[in-house]
Amino acid sequence: AALGEPKRPVVAVVGGAKVSSKIDLLENLVGRVDALVIGGGMANTFLIAKGVAVGKSLAEPDLADTARRIMAAADALGCSIVLPVDAVVAREFKADPPTETVAVDDVPEDTMILDVGPASIEEVKATFDKAATVVWNGPLGAFELTPFDVATVAAAQHVASLTDSGKLLSVAGGGDTVAALN
Repeated sequence: AALGEPKRPVVAVVGGAKVSSKIDLLENLVGRVDALVIGGGMANTFLIAKGVAVGKSLAEPDLADTARRIMAAADALGCSIVLPVDAVVAREFKADPPTETVAVDDVPEDTMILDVGPASIEEVKATFDKAATVVWNGPLGAFELTPFDVATVAAAQHVASLTDSGKLLSVAGGGDTVAALN
């Protein structure tokens, strides 16, 4: 029901490292959902596509045109794309390094974005508050390392709370979700 005739508005969360592994999913989703939250390393590629410098962050700059095409399609179809507005950055990819929270257009060139920041978390939660259905595939940050799990955990707890209260139908998954959406 969530994927065939979903109760609207529908929000999809797509995160993870690479746009390249989820191009087809993203292109398919913009025509089916009301809002698309993009997180993880793939958000960096979308930020690059918007002219934002992401320092040493994981990104696929060669897919900036693809990201721009997806954003244009979303715009034409009335699907809002939610990208990070702030980020938690560090100079090395390891657990518990020194971090700072910066606006996405103010990422120091010697750092990498490893999670979305508190303002982005609030924007994602507000997007969920307006939704009737949430389909989730992939993390918002490098959740396998602390403290870069904060945004994913906060967003997931918010979805769980809305689901428990009956305000939201939520579907989360990996390969099976992708297959079902395709």
